[in-house]
Amino acid sequence: MAAGDLDRVMHLLAKLPGLGPRSARRAVLHLMQKREALMLPLADALAAAARSIRTCRTCGNFDTTDPCGICDDPRRDPGLVCVVEDVGDVWALERASAFKGRYHVLGGVLSALDGVGPEDLNIDTLVARAASPEVNEVILAMNATVDGQTTAHYIADRLSGTHVAVSRLAHGVPVGGELDYLDDGTLTQALKARQSV
Repeated sequence: MAAGDLDRVMHLLAKLPGLGPRSARRAVLHLMQKREALMLPLADALAAAARSIRTCRTCGNFDTTDPCGICDDPRRDPGLVCVVEDVGDVWALERASAFKGRYHVLGGVLSALDGVGPEDLNIDTLVARAASPEVNEVILAMNATVDGQTTAHYIADRLSGTHVAVSRLAHGVPVGGELDYLDDGTLTQALKARQSV
C-alpha cells in the first residue's frame, strides 16, 4: 500500500462520526498490523455490504431485502408505527426488544439552522402511511433536542384530524438515575410528566 493509499484510508476514516485524524491514524495502523486477520476481511465485508444493503421503501431501515425484515415480519403489529430520526434509533429500540410494531425513519430532523425543511425528510410518506386503515397509533420517538421536539410537534400537527392516535416517548428521570446528577431540563420534564402511583 503506497503512502497515498494510507493517506486516503486515514482521510476517509476521519470522516466517520467519533473519529478524527488522530483516531483514524491509530485505526489504520492497527488495521495494517492485522492485515490478514482484520483488514482484508473488513474490506471484503464492506464491499459485500455496499453491494447488498438497501433502504426499505416502506420504513427507511437498512436491510438486504425490500421490504425489510421488520416490515415483512407478520408477528409485528402493523397498527403501531414508531417514528425515529435515523436507522441508528431503530437499532437502539430493537436492542431493547421492547417494541413489537413497525418503524418509520425520517432521515433527520427539521432544522432551520441547517436548512432542513419538511420536504427534506420522509414526512409526506409517513402521513400517507398513517392514512392506511391498518395504522391506529403513531409513536413519535424523536430525541429530546430542540430540533427533535420541533419535528415531533410538526408531525403531530400534520397528523391531527386523522384517525390515528399520536403519542410520544416519555422523557424524564432515567432508570437508576439520581436526581442530583440530572440537568434542569430533565428534572422539569420529569415533574411535568409525573404519573399517579
